Amino acid sequence: MNPITIVISFWWLVHPFYISLTDMVYNEENQTIEIAQKIFWDDLEVALSNASGTAVEFLSPNQPEKLDSLIARYLLAHNQILIQTDTVRLHYLGHEVEGEAAWFYMESEKIPSPAQITIYNAVLIDDFPEQQNIVNFYKNRKPKSLLTRKDKKGGILNLED
Repeated sequence: MNPITIVISFWWLVHPFYISLTDMVYNEENQTIEIAQKIFWDDLEVALSNASGTAVEFLSPNQPEKLDSLIARYLLAHNQILIQTDTVRLHYLGHEVEGEAAWFYMESEKIPSPAQITIYNAVLIDDFPEQQNIVNFYKNRKPKSLLTRKDKKGGILNLED
């Protein structure tokens, strides 16, 4: 095996990457935005511990209701959607673990079909400066994407293009 390949492979194993994935779908029938956000649970555990000032055990919490409350508070504070200048109210629905990550589900209040949307996603950015968040927004099955990071925590998507 090539020595450079060995070094690169080893570097990849010891150097973590910080990324999350958020899929947002505008549901025409319900007039809501359905959100599924995939985050590495160990990174979120760090962020929740920092935010609450106490150690958080994500996979086997002593108080599952308290963990859910911490998650909801954190995610709702670090995700924001605006239509024009109006903030869209989001509701945390729950989560499920999938291997090294977990899916978190939210839904918006009822809103009219948006032509343009502003999205802020600062999940984990305060705790991991290298964090990047991929946001995909689907309206009429057409995807629009946005990447947030430390120096750009949000952006505007034109949905009528």
